[in-house]
Amino acid sequence: MYQLKSAVFAELEIKKSRFLGQLYPIYSRSEAQTLLAKLRAEHPNAVHVCWVLLCEGDSGLDDDGEPSGTAAKPMYNVLVHKELFNVLAVVVRYWGGIKLGAGGLTRAYGQAISDAFKNAELIPIEILSEARFAVEFADESQLRRLCEQRKAIIEAVNYADKAEISIKIKSTELASFTEEAFNLLRGKLIVLDAD
Repeated sequence: MYQLKSAVFAELEIKKSRFLGQLYPIYSRSEAQTLLAKLRAEHPNAVHVCWVLLCEGDSGLDDDGEPSGTAAKPMYNVLVHKELFNVLAVVVRYWGGIKLGAGGLTRAYGQAISDAFKNAELIPIEILSEARFAVEFADESQLRRLCEQRKAIIEAVNYADKAEISIKIKSTELASFTEEAFNLLRGKLIVLDAD
């Protein structure tokens, strides 16, 4: 999975219709809605502002009056194929007076996003996992040092009969971190929760 480093744009003209393909790094639906309102205000003569939002827990798409499945779906397919996430894809269409048909629209909307993608600089997304451990009070500082060395983020520490430490770490490193912590603490590590 990847996300955009910055916004990218492309313009496509087919049978006098202009398609402005745009990709933005976005992290929430409210951020996307604000940007869409701004784009609609910037393009008052556009006949359609179609969009696809892919971000954690809050994705969506809208054909904005184009025949169902001819705008947002091909845009979505490009994003999925390119493994993009945390992205808002927008195509602003200015109608040129010639009907393109369903197949023509599908190709145009997909191509507008593909062309914008050609200008994109991508950043790999690193998925984090959460884990919760219990250790003896005397071993807490060693576990904290290991978290610092392995760049694990300590989310919370609770003190009961043991020190309970909640962390976030790259998903690809959780198993090796747990094994290293277990060895470091001579088996005195209790895994309370890990995803």
